[in-house]
Amino acid sequence: MPDGAHHEDWHPRHNPWFIALAVMMAVFMEVLDTSIANIALPHIAGSLSATTDEATWVLTSYLVSNAIILPMTGWLGNYFGRKRVLLSCVVLFTFASVLCGLAWNLPTLILARIFQGIGGGAMVPIAQAVLLESFPVNKRGVAMAAFAMGVVVAPILGPTLGGWITDNYSWRWIFYINVPFGIAAVFLQQWLVEDPPYIKRNRAATIDFIGFALLAIWLATLQITLDKGQEEDWFQSNWICWLAVISVFSLIGFIMREFTAEHPLVDLRVFKNRNFAVGVLLMLSLAAILYGTTAELPLFLQTLMGYPALQSGYAMSPRGIAAFVTTFIVGRLVGRIRMRWMLCFGFAMLAESSFMLSDITLQVSQMRVIWPSVVNGIAISFIFVPLTTTTMSQLRQQQIGNATGLFNLVRNLGGSIGIAFVTTMLARGAQAHQALMVGHLTPTDPVFRQQLAAADALLVRHGDPVRATSQAYSLVYNTLDHQAHLWAFVDNFRLFGLLALCGIPLIFLFKRIKRVPARVMEMH
Repeated sequence: MPDGAHHEDWHPRHNPWFIALAVMMAVFMEVLDTSIANIALPHIAGSLSATTDEATWVLTSYLVSNAIILPMTGWLGNYFGRKRVLLSCVVLFTFASVLCGLAWNLPTLILARIFQGIGGGAMVPIAQAVLLESFPVNKRGVAMAAFAMGVVVAPILGPTLGGWITDNYSWRWIFYINVPFGIAAVFLQQWLVEDPPYIKRNRAATIDFIGFALLAIWLATLQITLDKGQEEDWFQSNWICWLAVISVFSLIGFIMREFTAEHPLVDLRVFKNRNFAVGVLLMLSLAAILYGTTAELPLFLQTLMGYPALQSGYAMSPRGIAAFVTTFIVGRLVGRIRMRWMLCFGFAMLAESSFMLSDITLQVSQMRVIWPSVVNGIAISFIFVPLTTTTMSQLRQQQIGNATGLFNLVRNLGGSIGIAFVTTMLARGAQAHQALMVGHLTPTDPVFRQQLAAADALLVRHGDPVRATSQAYSLVYNTLDHQAHLWAFVDNFRLFGLLALCGIPLIFLFKRIKRVPARVMEMH
């Protein structure tokens, strides 16, 4: 059947808001699991007799399997039917969550997390596609506001919720809580979600096994390189070098294969659409900043300020609250204010929040951390909703399933790049600042002599006079080490602020979205 106007005007039988509830329940559950386990890693390692480094495979295995499935979403939906894939994903994710909670050793937990990642991979982009198609064109901004509730707020609340559950119950309950939500999501989706008519036309496509193999190798090697690079000193490690080379060549092979295959696994031609290409690039930088600051701020609060894990989560929770509240407002502004100006405002606020955080000191109050986090949450809401709406604005409905898979893949990759950047720059930056500052620890430096004498006098009064001098040297050096790490955090926040500012010129590359004609709005 040729593409007809009636396909473009298709809308579901049920109320779009009921459909949004059904799919967003699954989205929130899946995105929450990308960050909720982070804070429980030490508990998981201790419980399963593993080291903390070994326990990080609990995170890596999930991200790798999740990333491999994401770009296949469009093909899976067209081949098996979108509703069938969505239901299968929720069932697999829920069952894998039970296995995670029951895991009796680390290999079992890692295997369960792989299945969980497979189930969660297609869940988010299919939910996004369902939302975009269920709401009329003039209300897609509202649909993306609902989507943002899960994608933006869940990873921010994840560490706080994970810390509270782990401290008060057990790390196993961070997986068990998925079960009731998964069951409810299955029943609601079975009742409310339906496939658009054009989905039923494309089930004859054969499986591109070569494309799938190249995709899996590329994303697996890339994800492992990003997750383990800093631990292995990056390209000083032979196996990291080999993984990086394999990743590059498999990416080139995958791109060539998808442009020549009769039935490509991933339709890369969607990148010819300028709005989509620019939007993907902006999402890459947004995800790097979002996940990077989400990883960096708790590290600062716990390692330098001495906050417990749960208290550091509480200090960050206002960002999630601000994002949640602002998203309602932004959803109503879409269509009334030009997307371009909303995006400019969002990226400017995002840069400002990063620069505010770069003013931190070792005596910073909790409010000086909370206010930049609130500004950050507001900024993310002003970016995510119009960015997603603008990115998808020029695509036909038949392209949306494939495009949402690629869009969410880039979001995940951007997050991995942001986290890898933070861990690397903190370690290297602290070393660089320490090397610069240690030159001041000499007898000729008056400040050093003053600090050493004060520490020595204090220790003599309260300790062993014989060991006081050596302890004083150690105390002064620890102060220098804390200052070096502080400057590394400051540098990172400033770099995130500059990255946010670099996104503003790209906004003006978007083609302007034409207003929806009044007659179309009346039809809906």
